[in-house]
Amino acid sequence: MNTLKSMIMSTFLAAGLLLIVGCSSGPSSDDMAHLNTLKQQVVSLKKEVAEKQSAKSSLEQQLAAKKQALAQAVQDENETKANLAKYK
Repeated sequence: MNTLKSMIMSTFLAAGLLLIVGCSSGPSSDDMAHLNTLKQQVVSLKKEVAEKQSAKSSLEQQLAAKKQALAQAVQDENETKANLAKYK
């Protein structure tokens, strides 16, 4: 996650530097093409972040369900052992 943030921040920094350095009458076509490429990368990275967060949320829900099932199984096992001990 930190790597992704670093990449996004680097992209914005690069775009900002291009704007500061290229303070002429207008940006060149190469600068605009590069800026558009950077914008596309940012959009792509944001989409990827959203997908990863969605996957993480799904996995966290699955983990919580499995932990709950495990706790129930342990409780059932303990109850069964207690009931068997009554009959010994």
